[in-house]
Amino acid sequence: MPNLRFEALRNAPQRQHTHIEEPIKRSELFGKQVFNEEKMLQFLTKEAFDNVKSAIFQGSKIDRKIADQVAEGMKAWALSMGATHYTHWFQPLTGATAEKHDAFFDIISDGRAMEKFGGAQLVQQEPDASSFPSGGIRNTFEARGYTAWDPSSPAFIYKTTLCIPTIFVAYTGEALDNKAPLLRALHAMDQAATGVAQYFDKTVRKVQATLGWEQEYFLVDRELAQSRPDLVMTGRTLVGNAAAKGQQLDDHYFGVIPPRVLSFMSDLEKQCIRLGIPVKTRHNEVAPNQFELAPVFEEANLSVDHNLLLMDVMEEIADRHGFMVLFHEKPFAGINGSGKHNNWSLETDTGVNLLSPGSTPMKNLQFLTFFVNTIKAVDTHEELLRSSIASASNDHRLGANEAPPSILSIFIGKQLSNVLDELEGVSKGKLSPEEKTELKLNVVGKIPEILLDNTDRNRTSPFAFTGNKFEMRGVGSKMNCAKPMTILNTIVAKQLRQFKKEVDALIDKKNLKKDEAIFNVLREYIKTSKRIRFEGDGYGTEWQEEARRRKLSNNKNTPEALQVLTSNETIALFKEMEVMNEVELRAHQEVELGAYVMHIQIEGRILGEMVYTHILPAAIRYQNLLLQNINSLKEVYGAAHKKVAEGQLNILEQIGEHISEIKKQTDEMIEARKRANNLTAINKKAKAYCDNVKPYFDSIRSHTDKLERLVADDLWPFAKYRELLFAK
Repeated sequence: MPNLRFEALRNAPQRQHTHIEEPIKRSELFGKQVFNEEKMLQFLTKEAFDNVKSAIFQGSKIDRKIADQVAEGMKAWALSMGATHYTHWFQPLTGATAEKHDAFFDIISDGRAMEKFGGAQLVQQEPDASSFPSGGIRNTFEARGYTAWDPSSPAFIYKTTLCIPTIFVAYTGEALDNKAPLLRALHAMDQAATGVAQYFDKTVRKVQATLGWEQEYFLVDRELAQSRPDLVMTGRTLVGNAAAKGQQLDDHYFGVIPPRVLSFMSDLEKQCIRLGIPVKTRHNEVAPNQFELAPVFEEANLSVDHNLLLMDVMEEIADRHGFMVLFHEKPFAGINGSGKHNNWSLETDTGVNLLSPGSTPMKNLQFLTFFVNTIKAVDTHEELLRSSIASASNDHRLGANEAPPSILSIFIGKQLSNVLDELEGVSKGKLSPEEKTELKLNVVGKIPEILLDNTDRNRTSPFAFTGNKFEMRGVGSKMNCAKPMTILNTIVAKQLRQFKKEVDALIDKKNLKKDEAIFNVLREYIKTSKRIRFEGDGYGTEWQEEARRRKLSNNKNTPEALQVLTSNETIALFKEMEVMNEVELRAHQEVELGAYVMHIQIEGRILGEMVYTHILPAAIRYQNLLLQNINSLKEVYGAAHKKVAEGQLNILEQIGEHISEIKKQTDEMIEARKRANNLTAINKKAKAYCDNVKPYFDSIRSHTDKLERLVADDLWPFAKYRELLFAK
């Protein structure tokens, strides 16, 4: 292993960046490998085109005859692009994507070969569901599961394969993926938000949630990374002494992008543009060898698909450029981890952002309506929203100095807080002419001016309003955005449905005018959701104590955070909104707890292997060298050697203490893991891994990192932080 490390160190400086030809105009390359509207107009009949558009915008079904027409056109386009295979591209509960390729090939009755792809293959396929996590929905012997075409996310060609985005469901109809619940949540949002938007514009027929993610990641030299079993197997360093220089000088953030990294980025962006992923922003992040990529906002379902596709493409292109890309939320201790901020908003089919104020008081009242309802939804369901960002890897990041805490709160800025405080004083019932004038001119009317200058941000806030959108900052860098987007859209849709019910009741039963009814309901929401609004520093015991007084949840780890998924309130919510039934919720909880256990289990196994087969042998070799030196000095100096060898003896003693402690704690960690594995209930097993196994990781690491500082560099087996983080 030391040889692998030093060979990688010799090779890293010699690696040259590859020049990537940039297209003159990205707009000319955009979507070349996507079966988008332009391709559909070219390859589909008018009847087929109209049916697909109707399915996308109205949710109508496509019959078999039309499906055959679409499949024929899609096949003709794919073959013209050099595709040889097709696949249903789906999102099982593994957190990654899945695909099974079939060739455009069949033998007809007379023995001749032909390219074949019909409506049946387009609309539905039957992959084996037994090997994917299902949370008990499907037994191993019940292998049948179905993938079904999602026409709202266009097919695309990756390499030589036509990829058709699909949902994945069990034979009995339950969702076995992350896409199906997301589509249901987006449908619920469309219905609820459209009803409320029509208070302000009767022509609105559809509201879609939009999402713009910000993907953070690390790039490390592939050969150096491969000298680390922990990086290869878990995506993070389980041991590693901090480099003398980290991010403390802030010299990496927005700095000049290294040439080799820039070549990777250019190659990546070229492929993304061809695949219709509208990447726009790239820059160095805070930590060394950490970077960020962000796209233009898109419809939420398409944006989720594009983020998953992006991560697949990034791994392939990183390998091509001699890098390993790390999506783990905390691959290196002591420096910033990586998130995937989810910027969320709502947009009407008339082109209006419902979270952006307008030029008239009525448009600003529309903004306030969706703004306050979102705050109210998060306040009511803060614990559920917290569960959507829970994972074994994100636990390392949440609450660290660069990431929001595990306590959900909302930052809206002082100016908007003042607006809500004024609205809190609105009279109950009918408003006087003077109060209407005051509200419309001096409170609601001035919102655009307020937001124009209100650009400051609270980086510690988990959920912050940033001008015309809410930014959910707790999402982890390797997460599927579908999870937080499903829950966020569900709770806001539920809240908007409740809001419309209350406003309509005031109009019908209390004879209030529409704007009076809206002001009255918003006033109560502002009062009852004040606890979730927090403008201060999210770190430290002061906020934790304040959050406790406000009765906000503080679930610090994944097993705690996931408990809420099967509460009576959550089950009732998802049932009412027709997003997930109880069976699906319990399955999702079991799968996520199982994933937590497996991640900690794998880390424990790798840590034990590294300790016994690499770290302790290296320390003992150096210990033997010291002993040889001390014995040689004894031969020369006799009894006086102790004074001459005082430093060596001191180092020898320290190494011995660390070896003893590492051995003892690793043995205890392995026994704790065995005890946890004997538990059958997944919630108890997850808690045992969290409380009884995981704590050993930090204590073992403390001793191994001290050994790294003591053992001769040429004996240490693993690439060090200074090498991983600063090798260009």
